[in-house]
Amino acid sequence: MDLRNLHVVLTGATGGLGSVLALSLATQGAIVGLVGRDPVKLHALQKRVAAQGGKSHIIVTDLAQPNMASQVLKQSLREMGHVDLLINNAGMIEFTEFAAQTEVSIDNIVHTNVTATLVLSREFVSYFLQRGHGHLAFVGSIFGSLGFPHFATYCASKFAIHGFSQALRRELVDSRIGITYIAPRAIATPMNDDRTNAMWQASGQAVDHPQKVADKIVQALQKDKQELFIGQPQSFFAWLNGLAPSLVNLGLKQQARLAKKFL
Repeated sequence: MDLRNLHVVLTGATGGLGSVLALSLATQGAIVGLVGRDPVKLHALQKRVAAQGGKSHIIVTDLAQPNMASQVLKQSLREMGHVDLLINNAGMIEFTEFAAQTEVSIDNIVHTNVTATLVLSREFVSYFLQRGHGHLAFVGSIFGSLGFPHFATYCASKFAIHGFSQALRRELVDSRIGITYIAPRAIATPMNDDRTNAMWQASGQAVDHPQKVADKIVQALQKDKQELFIGQPQSFFAWLNGLAPSLVNLGLKQQARLAKKFL
């Protein structure tokens, strides 16, 4: 996929990964629709894109609001004329014991990571089918293939998106709509609180810089990859979990006990 002059809609654009990805896409010549709920942050990001010679448009929306999917598409078309690629990047995470997690937190994570992603994708798939071509990308997680202790709800949401991306790709096999699923390991962004960062450090888990992940996402899109898992040995364990989950269970027992110290 040639990103030059490609019209891209990016959710979660002002986040730790989203902002870096927006700049990386613009550097490759893409025209980026920046989706977020904070106009101040969106305008600041737009200035950064412009400062490096890129082009972007602002699409202010709250993914929690009813009918937001149709509004995002309408705003995108009004601002950009047409859309070639939707990148579902917005997400939430919480490091907690599941028994202590509130219903509100569970609902927020599932809505942001799953429901909003699905309804946005439905809206854009309909548009792409009418247009005759398009592409959707999903920023998932290694935790979408590897259930990790104390991230149960987050894992559930990312497992859902991984399965959804596979099912949708197979459903659209006879169309000109492409699907790319990207599964990063931990990323150094403000989504991780101090407890999470301390736990990652104590356990020796590698945490990638957002620019590294953004570069991998851009490369995956340019190469029209269907799936990309980022980072070893996490990607290997995600694969092994599909074959022999009991073996992975043994390896994660120590991780679960260590993580409790930081809850």
